[in-house]
Amino acid sequence: MLREVMDSLDLLDAPTADGERVAAALRAAGAEDVEVTPVATERGSTDFLRLLIPGTDGADGGGEAPTLGIIGRLGGIGARPSRVGFVSDGDGAAAAVACALKLSRMRARGDRLAGDVVLATHICPDAPTLPHRPVEFMDSPVDISTMNRHEVCEEMDAILSIDTTKGNRLVNSSGVSLTPAVLDGYVLKVPEDLLDVLESTTGRPAVTLPITTQDITPYGNGLSHINSIMQPATEARVPVVGVAITAETTVPGSATGASHEGDIASAARFCLEAAQRFGRGTADFVDPEEVATLHRLYGSLRHLSQQGA
Repeated sequence: MLREVMDSLDLLDAPTADGERVAAALRAAGAEDVEVTPVATERGSTDFLRLLIPGTDGADGGGEAPTLGIIGRLGGIGARPSRVGFVSDGDGAAAAVACALKLSRMRARGDRLAGDVVLATHICPDAPTLPHRPVEFMDSPVDISTMNRHEVCEEMDAILSIDTTKGNRLVNSSGVSLTPAVLDGYVLKVPEDLLDVLESTTGRPAVTLPITTQDITPYGNGLSHINSIMQPATEARVPVVGVAITAETTVPGSATGASHEGDIASAARFCLEAAQRFGRGTADFVDPEEVATLHRLYGSLRHLSQQGA
């Protein structure tokens, strides 16, 4: 996976980086179903990228294997002109693109997973920044609802949301951390099957990222959010687990020179192996019986995905 990370960073670490440039590299690697959607606002523009990797028994071909969504979450890959170079916030996009490159090359060589995989992210080399404590955040030229509309799709049966999560004091460990699963407004337990995958792919004890009720509500409601890692859960009707790329110290999302190729590779490798096991039916995100019991006892908490009164 390290080769794909290096290729990904080479594509993204440029003021001219855009969706078409990445899509061309993915097609050259063997991808066939790649979409690029430019979106512009008064605050700037970005290119949304979506890729489908069909599985041997995936829904795209009429099969029954579940589809995993992998979303690279970020504000932008660069903060030009105030910062020169690739910013820490872009790690989610780099991991998603690396995973897409790896899956495309695997498929071209004849290795296919059982289930389909849908990967999505967006490419913006000149995103704005946003004041935030304890460190500055990266902002985006588009709002969260626009991101969700382009990155969360109904084909996904579960979602891994990759996001740089270094601007906090909650996880003081370099590498990859997992959040609890979120579904219908419930913060559920961290999936044991995914903890197994994380320990297998990193060779280290699993680390988890705590999230709060605020984190699973939409941006723009005036509440504190650790970052956008759980924002896909405000749109999706399927389980969402955050894949956080973390550090031992608090690092601003707008910091350049703060991306670590090995950590990005660990996140991408975890997502690929999770996709393999999820498509085979050996990696559950939630316990259906436990979810059913929660709904029976307490109803749906879906209203937490709304802006509120």
